[in-house]
Amino acid sequence: MQTSLPSYIKASVPNPPGARAPWYKNTAPSYFGIFLWFPFYLTLAQQTLTKASLGICILALVVAGLLCFGLYYYAPAMLGMQTGRTLYIVGTSAFGTTGGYLMPGLLMGVLQIGWFAVATYFATDYILRGLHSDSKVLFTVIAIVWAYLLAFVAIKGIAYVARVAQVLNWVPLAMIVIVFVANYGGLGSYQPAQATPDQSGGFLTMLAIVTGFFATAGAAGADFGLNNRDRRDVTLGGLVGIALAIVVAGGLPVLAVAGHIGLTSASMTPANLDFSAAVTQVGALASAVFFLFAAASVAPTCFCTFIAANSFATMIPKVPRAVSTVIAVTIGMLLAVTGAAQNLIGFFTIVGASFGPICGAMAAEYLLEGGRWAGPRQGVNLAGYIAWALGFVVGAPNIIPGIPAAWVNADSPSPVFSFVVGFVIYWLLAKAGLRPATVAPSELVPSEALSA
Repeated sequence: MQTSLPSYIKASVPNPPGARAPWYKNTAPSYFGIFLWFPFYLTLAQQTLTKASLGICILALVVAGLLCFGLYYYAPAMLGMQTGRTLYIVGTSAFGTTGGYLMPGLLMGVLQIGWFAVATYFATDYILRGLHSDSKVLFTVIAIVWAYLLAFVAIKGIAYVARVAQVLNWVPLAMIVIVFVANYGGLGSYQPAQATPDQSGGFLTMLAIVTGFFATAGAAGADFGLNNRDRRDVTLGGLVGIALAIVVAGGLPVLAVAGHIGLTSASMTPANLDFSAAVTQVGALASAVFFLFAAASVAPTCFCTFIAANSFATMIPKVPRAVSTVIAVTIGMLLAVTGAAQNLIGFFTIVGASFGPICGAMAAEYLLEGGRWAGPRQGVNLAGYIAWALGFVVGAPNIIPGIPAAWVNADSPSPVFSFVVGFVIYWLLAKAGLRPATVAPSELVPSEALSA
């Protein structure tokens, strides 16, 4: 008996093999650009250099890169490659045709509002740094103009933004190298904050920050994977665009900050451990560097808007796309203007707690089905929702009222634990028979994608 599929599934058309491209033309540069965005590494040193040596911090970046590749990215990317379908569609195997409306559907859109707010806040902050101004009025004006102007560009000209991003995404890499070179001479004079034998706190904090930052992008591996030709593209695109990018885009800024401390003999306060402090060492070029970092945020801001608009238009089609987009942008702008978007680590925690268990459930579903997509599951997949709920509790102990933070130490790292809980709970509940039946393949638009 056939079921009535939601319109967002019926409208899904797989990306054919002929439209695919090599990993170095899509997955690798796109992911590399995500990590080159300066909010990723802006406060990395603040949270880690006070707890561990430089060597331990770099090692943590290597491990974090491999975890992001293997846990969060690989299964969604393989599902996208095999089916040619987006995250909204492949996610229905873990959450159901009805359950897919909320997860990963609407949840992805809601979190993009947060990313939009982060992009707007820090781009505006860097513009003001370049202008040597701390005017709150000017900050508000620039933030409002930035938010609504780029939202308009994202809706009307996203194709042009994507083309520009292929070049603009590499601007931060040049800036990172310039800042690193300017501070390199101080590495020999850098003294760690403490010589404690136990440096696990810094190591685990680094894992938490990186995996929390990456969680939504990992699930979006399905959207990247649908443009890949085969398993080799998925693997190489991920290893270069994720694992290598994390070490480069995270390691050079951390080293630059340490060099800044060594050059200036500054105390290891949060302000001195901010990457912005290291930028000032480039001297007369500092203003230009701040402006270029802000310019490189154009693409991330537009992409956040575009993804959020797609999410709301797909999942709530009765609300006009323009209306939902304006509402989302206004919320993001207010979060930026009020400074709520300034708390990067808190936001990364929410992202990791929200999408860690989603990635965990999808990975478990992928393995249970022998490394293939089973198809949409009817209604709500309780195994997925229960796995997500328990994973979120573990991933956000400081956010949910009544959940003692001591249950999950902030240095756990909680985003990884939320993935593990989502994976294990989904696996157990699936084995217990809580997954609903899948939709008949005849109800879907046929996929011509590769199955390797």
